[in-house]
Amino acid sequence: MNDADVSKQIQQMVAFIRQEAEEKANEISVSAEEEFNIQKMQIVENDKKKIKQDFERKTKQVEVKKKIEYSTQLNASRIKFLQAQDDMVTGMRDSASKELLSVSHNKNTYRKLIRDLIVQSLMRVREPSVSLRCREIDLSLVESAVEEAKREYASKAKVQAPMVNIDKKVFLPPPPTSPHRLSCSGGVVLASVDGKIVIENTLDARLDLAFHTKLPEIRKILLKE
Repeated sequence: MNDADVSKQIQQMVAFIRQEAEEKANEISVSAEEEFNIQKMQIVENDKKKIKQDFERKTKQVEVKKKIEYSTQLNASRIKFLQAQDDMVTGMRDSASKELLSVSHNKNTYRKLIRDLIVQSLMRVREPSVSLRCREIDLSLVESAVEEAKREYASKAKVQAPMVNIDKKVFLPPPPTSPHRLSCSGGVVLASVDGKIVIENTLDARLDLAFHTKLPEIRKILLKE
């Protein structure tokens, strides 16, 4: 083999090696690009997943915040409504309390009322002897009505007229003059001799009882309005 043949063979070998190198380089390049694309897609998918999760988390936070705000506003509205309702009921109670003051202005009407309150109290106490307290300004009126009340009670209960001892030392509070002091709009308080039975039949107590009894009905009326 002469030099020309050797040189040609070497060139062929170099060309083969170069081709093999180029093919291997292409394979490496393609593989690297495929791996890059796969990693890129994984990164993109992971980022998309994170973004979606973050969006869902923030959406839930917004929904929870809205629910909390709605609940807070609803509770505030309910409190305002209940407060307004209570204020209205209190106003009605105060107005009725003021009206009670006029009851004792008509002596004849008030005397009859006192008599009826004493009779009613005696029917509840059912004792042969009781003590009675009234306002000091009502003392003479009560004294004038008590005998008639005793007779009426005896007739209704079919018993002997009881002994009614009017307390002339300790009286019920006077008519209202200030919201900061005890007061009484009228009426009487009866008690058994041993003090175990006490019947508070004042106008204020009857008003409180009436309001307590009628309060559910009053609130229903207010709700309709």
